[in-house]
Amino acid sequence: MVISWFSAGVSSAIATKMAIEKYGEIEIWYTHIDDQHLDTMRFVKDCEEWFGIKVNILQSELKSVKNACLKSGFVASPHGASCSRLLKIRPRQIWEQERNETYTYVWGFDYQEKHRAEGRIESIPEHNHYFPLIEKQLDKITSHGMLEHAGIKRPEMYDLGYPNNNCVGCLKGGMGYWNKIREDFPEVFKERCEIENEVGGRIFNEFKLEDLSEDRGRNLKIIVPDCGLFCEAI
Repeated sequence: MVISWFSAGVSSAIATKMAIEKYGEIEIWYTHIDDQHLDTMRFVKDCEEWFGIKVNILQSELKSVKNACLKSGFVASPHGASCSRLLKIRPRQIWEQERNETYTYVWGFDYQEKHRAEGRIESIPEHNHYFPLIEKQLDKITSHGMLEHAGIKRPEMYDLGYPNNNCVGCLKGGMGYWNKIREDFPEVFKERCEIENEVGGRIFNEFKLEDLSEDRGRNLKIIVPDCGLFCEAI
């Protein structure tokens, strides 16, 4: 059985569609977190219709980033964040334990993310892995162009200028990201500051999020779709 772990991002959508073209019938699973942008479920449903295959949904009982941080007593470090472990990895591991089989997993890492693909293989050695975008040497810009050509509206977070459709207020974001969150989603910025104070952890080692200077970090750029010669690839 081939399983696509659909992240509700553009690259993941293209990878899933390419896996369907390659293998035919596959299973598609999306792990939902309450902190996702409200437009995410619209995108999931649009993709489900495009895939022609049901998108199954997993969700941790903790549901949100705040609950994960409070449960673990930890916010983030250079090695990862508690939300990723409890809200994404743990639900998948429980799913695996219940089924106890070997699968081919489909991931949406693009050609510029080979290091992440290698890390995924090392962290889940008991399963096979398929990286369609890396195999075809496709990057994010091309993936966005292919999705646009297919007539699927990408998630709102991309149009706001964020590079991924992660949770709003991703604990792994950099200083430029957080200054943009402060501007676009001030209530989320405030909540993350409160989480730091309540848990006693930090997103940035050298200072609290509430002390982040508004001129720190690089400006984020909107991904402009361009599928080039690959528009007809799916």
